[in-house]
Amino acid sequence: MKSLFSLPSLRQRLSALAQCFKGKPRSRSAISDRALIIRESNIRDAARLVAQIPGITNLGQGLPEYPAPQILKDAAVAAVNLDWNQYSNTWGYPQLREAIARKMKHYNGIDADPETEITVTVGASEALNASLLATVNPGDEVIIFEPFYENYHPNVAICGGTPRYVKLHSPTWTFDRRELAAAFNKRTRAILINTPHNPTGRVFTMEELTFIADLCKKWDVLAITDEIYEYMVYDGRKHISMATLPGMRERTITISGLSKTFSITGWRLGYAVAPEKYTRALRRVHDYLTLAAPSPMQIAGITALNMPDEFYQEMVAKYQTLRDQICQVAQEAGFEFAHKPEGTYYLFTDPSKLGFENDRLLWEHLLDNHKLATVAGYCFFRPDAKTNHIRFCYAKSEKTINAAKEKLLAFRDGQGQRS
Repeated sequence: MKSLFSLPSLRQRLSALAQCFKGKPRSRSAISDRALIIRESNIRDAARLVAQIPGITNLGQGLPEYPAPQILKDAAVAAVNLDWNQYSNTWGYPQLREAIARKMKHYNGIDADPETEITVTVGASEALNASLLATVNPGDEVIIFEPFYENYHPNVAICGGTPRYVKLHSPTWTFDRRELAAAFNKRTRAILINTPHNPTGRVFTMEELTFIADLCKKWDVLAITDEIYEYMVYDGRKHISMATLPGMRERTITISGLSKTFSITGWRLGYAVAPEKYTRALRRVHDYLTLAAPSPMQIAGITALNMPDEFYQEMVAKYQTLRDQICQVAQEAGFEFAHKPEGTYYLFTDPSKLGFENDRLLWEHLLDNHKLATVAGYCFFRPDAKTNHIRFCYAKSEKTINAAKEKLLAFRDGQGQRS
């Protein structure tokens, strides 16, 4: 198998980054400096590879294995047949922005003006990219908790920002308050906050968010919050949006979308909710990034956002059951973790006692020898980090979870025979 982990060296990347934005002449290259410092996505590369392997059991990319609700599929077909097939208003159909505003008020506790504070984007990924491009200048620092969703590093690099990493310490994946406070300085422009957190499954507490908020206010820093897994919180926990904390509404961009909640990752519907001054800038960037999100999907998205509370309660109960099942299976196979995920639909594990030098080798072993796809933990850390973690996605059917159990236990038994 061709390795997915062949990357330009760290020295090459840092050299390219150092040359960016200096403005001095240098030899012409067919490739831009920003492209050189962006590593390819392990998750998407692995997904393309996995699709070519027969008999694979896929606990890798975060693709829910459940069909979208029939009412949403019917709404999408109706939107196409009713000829909602041309460009929408650049920042989203008014009807959808009004539905998002109602949802933000009802669930998140945030009052947002659909005319001046809500932008519909091509997925939450574009919302994040547009937010950074609209607010971060070359040389500005952006604080990122590590491990992080793998898009964050390239997103910051694309806009010329400098990532400033703050560790979430294993095995509980909490941050050290002194380390976070030390990361803030006069060059800090923004902090990226992902709660519930991919890949670790942590849900940030009110105390943690309040500490972050106080630092943002002290240093006049923008909070950009990725809340795409906001409905997936377990064991009675509640999701807290940073913008609801005192003094944070005016300095927070809240990002979410419909992909994960409604099993419509291919529809590419996201949104950003922000004060008017940030929204104006974000919309200008969005206009030239993607112009507009797909029109029929926007119209169908209105139906999604009008789903009753019972829909979310049933979804959480289902995922919590699947979480418990994958935790038991992973534990039996020797993958360690301090506690069950508090949110998302991922389990982030420590396989360091299983005899593999790093997660790349274990990832390849599971795929080659057991036809089990996971995600190697390295892609959630800075390029030069030494890592040994494996992420499992459990947004899967009972059939897939049972197949994964058989393969993981076969892996365990094979390891025992090796020793």
